[in-house]
Amino acid sequence: MTQTTNRFFDELAKLMTDAAGAAHGVRREVETALRGQVERVLNEFEVVQRDEFEAVKAMAQKAREENERLAARIAQLEELLAGLAAEQKAASTPRPVRHDKPKPSL
Repeated sequence: MTQTTNRFFDELAKLMTDAAGAAHGVRREVETALRGQVERVLNEFEVVQRDEFEAVKAMAQKAREENERLAARIAQLEELLAGLAAEQKAASTPRPVRHDKPKPSL
């Protein structure tokens, strides 16, 4: 009887192992099918992937920083240009000519 019981448990263990392997395989197939379906839906809605989003976000940040740097540079150049224009205007403005009447001689 001991041998029959051991054989029964061996067969039962083998059956359970096979069932667990089959369940694992089914799980993988379901996950793969579900993943494919989700990807199709996301592509249909034109949802961007995370890595694409991060790349565009980094480009936008870089462009924003460049824009701020250029705006500051333009402000400096405008200030310099205004100073030069003021200097040029001051240099080109004719000075009033003094018309003194000659004093009569005595």
